[in-house]
Amino acid sequence: MPVYSFEAISAAGDTRKGVIDADSAKAARSLLRAQALVPLKVEPVSAQAGAAEKANTGGVGRSYRRVFGATALAIWTRQLAGLVSSGLTLERALASLSDEAEKAPERELVATLRAEVNGGAPFAKALAQHPREFSDIFVAVIGAGEQSGNLGLVLERLADDLEEQHALKAKLIGAALYPAIVSLVAIVIVLFLVTYVVPQVANVFAGSKRALPLLTVIMINTSAFLRSYGWLLLLALAGGGFAMRLALAKASFREKFDAAWLNLPILGKMSRSYNSARFASTLAMLAAAGVPILKALQAAAQTLSNRAMRSDALDALVLVREGAPLASALAQKKRFPGLLAMFARLGEQTGTLPLMLQRAAKQLGTEVQRRALQLATLLEPLLIVAMGLVVMLIVLAVLMPIIQLNQLVR
Repeated sequence: MPVYSFEAISAAGDTRKGVIDADSAKAARSLLRAQALVPLKVEPVSAQAGAAEKANTGGVGRSYRRVFGATALAIWTRQLAGLVSSGLTLERALASLSDEAEKAPERELVATLRAEVNGGAPFAKALAQHPREFSDIFVAVIGAGEQSGNLGLVLERLADDLEEQHALKAKLIGAALYPAIVSLVAIVIVLFLVTYVVPQVANVFAGSKRALPLLTVIMINTSAFLRSYGWLLLLALAGGGFAMRLALAKASFREKFDAAWLNLPILGKMSRSYNSARFASTLAMLAAAGVPILKALQAAAQTLSNRAMRSDALDALVLVREGAPLASALAQKKRFPGLLAMFARLGEQTGTLPLMLQRAAKQLGTEVQRRALQLATLLEPLLIVAMGLVVMLIVLAVLMPIIQLNQLVR
């Protein structure tokens, strides 16, 4: 049955909005009047959603405002998996989620999906109409679940994968948050001391004919430079950042930059492990859902944020297409950890490739977390010591002339 979005006025004069099932727009208005509501606007949900998307993007059909965030999408997928696994039809499960949605954009999006499915479209095709909300990998996994007849199980695995990815990102952000805050506070304090406190000291000793200590002179000159040319320095930094962004937009430079990034002592290893974990997790999920290995490799390669590793994954895809085993193809690409090729080989030998790839992803993700915590643990005292040394130098630059004056008075 089609779904319509409505806007109506109740007997008390309140404006109400929502969705309603009806055979036609006329039937929808009749149902609203039967509920003592005066319909103001009744439109098909799918048409309304499409018009809204085009209005937000100038007609390209893709909204800049996402309805589902990372956490919300995982929760929604988990809820849908539970309803489908309990025996509800997909149409009824979507209707239930639409009724329970608290936000209007989410309610309209789910109602649109329900209308598409109710009209005979595959669920994957309905999801593909909203690329801003559902990635190609999400759609591919759903399509594989529909074809295999195990949509509930596939949704469960997809929800697990989304939650694991979100948890890994949250832990990495949490590990980097404290050092970032300490660094920001240190920069603000140092700038305040250099641009405000040091000039006050300079004014006090401006009339003195005695030579100031070298450290004080350096601080006074640094303060004068920042006060006079600080804005130029900020413009230069902003210009450098903008130029780097333009350079990174070029595929050739981005691949070279990402390749160089992988060679960094600590961050390079973390990036390699993080990308490999994403790649292995996605490949395991797609393989378990029944997606052909070549298509799964193509989709998993797109999850790699590091362009150099993405290029290696696509090269491995070519080798697999030519008949090479997956483990052998990955082993030839040295940017991927040897652990990944080893687990892939075990999976191919035992016929449990998805399980082995998932274990590899879990182990690589654990390695990333361990390295991130080690780096954060190391940076915290180093940043505090560095901040203390800088503040100590500024304080010494201020106190040394005062000490000299006290000695002259004596």
